[in-house]
Amino acid sequence: MSRLDSMIRRLMAQRACLDAVTEMIRTLPGPILEIGLGNGRTYDHLRKRLPERSIFVFDRVLTAHANCIPPNEMFFLGELEATLPLARKRIGATAALAHADIGSGREEHDSANAALVSRLLPPLLGPGALVVSDQRLRCPELSSEPLPEGVPAGRYYLYRCWK
Repeated sequence: MSRLDSMIRRLMAQRACLDAVTEMIRTLPGPILEIGLGNGRTYDHLRKRLPERSIFVFDRVLTAHANCIPPNEMFFLGELEATLPLARKRIGATAALAHADIGSGREEHDSANAALVSRLLPPLLGPGALVVSDQRLRCPELSSEPLPEGVPAGRYYLYRCWK
């Protein structure tokens, strides 16, 4: 498979998962967490699908398209080790949905980021919250949920918080 085909499959899986969870959390209160803004595509998708929700965004650097930059008060700029605990102090354990797009294609780096998110994300999640991730997360508060139809196992991950 070409890298282009692989990217298209990844983006299709990402969209399918995000569309599924936006419906699943309709009655679940709380803000959304977008971990890894990148160029802002998924942030833009989430704000269109859930216009009534607050979306808190995290990234190490701001490289998003000009139309996809969150308001300053919703953006946590810096390393996740610092920004996720800071967000916990600000919003508490209230998030209904977290989307973690933290992969870089470098296995060692991605494993470290997944471990970090696995450790620091659960304190931000409300009961029954959903997590969509491009990396496998391993933590006792999260249990795997079925992926939407057509999304192959291991392409994307879907979890529910049971704390």
